[in-house]
Amino acid sequence: MSAVSTLDGGTSFVSDEWQKPLNEPLQGNGITQILEGGKVFERAGCGFSHVKGHKLPPSATQHRPDLAGMPFEAMGVSLVFHPRNPYVPTVHMNVRMISVTTQNDEPVSWFGGGMDLTPYYGFEEDAVHFHKICHDTLAPYGESLYPRFKSWCDDYFCLKHRNEQRGIGGIFFDDFSELGIDQSFSMLKSVGDSFLNAYLPIAKRRMDTPYSERERAHQLYRRGRYVEFNLVWDRGTHFGLQSGGRTESILLSMPPLVSWAYQHAPQAGSPEDDLLKHFIVRKDWL
Repeated sequence: MSAVSTLDGGTSFVSDEWQKPLNEPLQGNGITQILEGGKVFERAGCGFSHVKGHKLPPSATQHRPDLAGMPFEAMGVSLVFHPRNPYVPTVHMNVRMISVTTQNDEPVSWFGGGMDLTPYYGFEEDAVHFHKICHDTLAPYGESLYPRFKSWCDDYFCLKHRNEQRGIGGIFFDDFSELGIDQSFSMLKSVGDSFLNAYLPIAKRRMDTPYSERERAHQLYRRGRYVEFNLVWDRGTHFGLQSGGRTESILLSMPPLVSWAYQHAPQAGSPEDDLLKHFIVRKDWL
């Protein structure tokens, strides 16, 4: 988190170490780091957790219903950065591993994660850069992975109740172990290691762009979509809450300020309209 703190002008993260009591259904520990009220980031959160539970929740067994209710162990890192300047996009990244002990006492393990970008104002060079880093990160593990994970990300980060994409996407994968445990973990690590290269150049390019109350109002309105997705559709949020996780850490992804408006529609031909028509759509950025 030092790179983010430096970009924010030296604003410090608050580090909150936590541990679940032994008498609770979910046991384990983690660290939540939060920066709030910064110069660049209104809120930036990063959480690490390592937990064990007696029953794998339904949100983790969408493609493995035979494992529902089995003892499990989960470890992951998740972060979300909400910028202050509306011209800087929000970003999310997550890497995780889940291991389940079957009725035959055999462990079954898989990986999941990815990263995605949610701009409030669209810039093609930013979208292309983000997707190129995603592509180049996965290329050593197979040329088929980027288009597959990119499409998976578009499918996943969709507000189905509005038939609307959350952002310009990125990559997403789940229930993944087809490269073998060692290579699958290596791929997962590469995704995490490439995150700063994908996001920081964009943040640095846009962070000093002048803006007015109009852009700020649009940013807060679009943040409402982010909240809707996380609470209604996000499997990570559901997994944490269903398994008895630490609520304060699970909801670190929420923006500090947000707004909603009834049947709001941007003015035709405006930059806000351009975002909806040319960026918050499924598109091949490369």
